[in-house]
Order: sequence, then structure tokens, then C-alpha cells
Amino acid sequence: MLSLGNLILIVDDEPAIVDIIKYNLEKQGYETITASDGEEALAKALKYNPDLILLDVMLPKMDGYDVCRSVRAKSEVPIIMLTARDGEVDKVLGLELGADDYITKPFSERELLARIKANLRRTLPKKDLHGAETSTDSANLIRIGNLEIDPLQYEVRKDGEPVELTLREFELLKFMADSPGRIFSRESLLEKVWGYEYFGDVRTVDVTISRLREKIEPDPTRNQVIMTKRGVGYYFAKEENK
Repeated sequence: MLSLGNLILIVDDEPAIVDIIKYNLEKQGYETITASDGEEALAKALKYNPDLILLDVMLPKMDGYDVCRSVRAKSEVPIIMLTARDGEVDKVLGLELGADDYITKPFSERELLARIKANLRRTLPKKDLHGAETSTDSANLIRIGNLEIDPLQYEVRKDGEPVELTLREFELLKFMADSPGRIFSRESLLEKVWGYEYFGDVRTVDVTISRLREKIEPDPTRNQVIMTKRGVGYYFAKEENK
């Protein structure tokens, strides 16, 4: 029997592509559901609460960007955009709307599986092997100013109120917070947080950092949590206590 964390929604209007992806995923033990247009994709995403969505950009009725925006407003499910467009603007737009990842067609089975595993892996630490939620330990909390990061519960609070982050955003924040003051290049963050070769597209990091700052910085006019070392990279400011 499949364990939780294996249901994937495949969204594409080309039946041949859907069939190939579905076959390869089910061969690996994943459970799948499919949709061929944007409206159906949104409906199934909200109804079945999948653990990951493979979302084509060019769709009938509602394009992938609109689906991504609508899903992200209600769910933090990992979203991987499937696109025939390889322009930087198209990739950045998907990330800005809340997608966790993107993969450009045509792609290999190996590359797709690597991306899926890397994104699904980030959902697992929330629960132990028996499915029980992990408990909060104040000793593990990371605090800086009015921001509090709970690595065990995968939660971030600002002024005591929960902040909704995607799994990718949380992983990036947690990774940097674990080494306050240490400067990471964008290439290093791609390798350590994304976990696979990103073909030098460091803009991915910039977009995710920008999204994070909008959500966690106490003052939107200046950066106090995630800092920039011009020409070098990013770093997490020194926390008050841990």
C-alpha cells in the first residue's frame, strides 16, 4: 500500500505526455490523478489535496500561471511547472506566483523523477515514521527580532502570527538560519537547498529570496533578516537566541 505523500496531480493538455508521465510515476510507486485543462486542474487540486502538482503552463480554459496562483492562495502543495518556454521571464513568473520548481520540455524521465523526489522530500520531516506530528521544542526555536522559526513543526511566526511559506521558501530560510552570518553564493544555495543541478539559473534564488523578504521582514523598506552581500550572496542575520 502506498504511504502518504505519494499522490501526484499531472496537468497537461497533451494526452501522450500525460500517459508517459503517468506510466513512469506509477512504475516508481506513485499514485496519480490527471487533468487536461486549467479549470479541471484547479478543481482536482482543491478536492483531492495532492502531495505534488506537475503543472503545464499552456492549458485550455485557464493557463498554468492562473492555476498556480489560485492553488497557492489556498495550499502550500509543491508545484512543479512544466513548460515548453525556456525564456527567463516565463520561469521567473512561475516562481513569483508561488511555484516551487520548473522543468522545461522536453525532459528526461530521470530528471523529472529527481525533481519530484527533491520536492516531495521536503514534506516528510513534518511527521515521524508513524505519521505523528512532531512536537515543538523551544530549545530548537530560532528567533530574530519579531520572527520565530520552528524547524520541528516547519512553522514561521511573525509577531506571534503564522507566516504562510511554501516548502521551498521554508527550506531556504531554515538552511540560512542554521548558519547565521555565513554568506552563501546563489550557486551554493541552489546546490544545497534545491539539491540538484539547476543549469546556472541563479535567478531562481533571487526570486525565492524576494518572496521570503516580502513575508518575513519586519520593515519592507529595509532588510533585517535576510541580508545581501553585494557581489557575493545572501546571509541570515545573527539571531538573538536559539
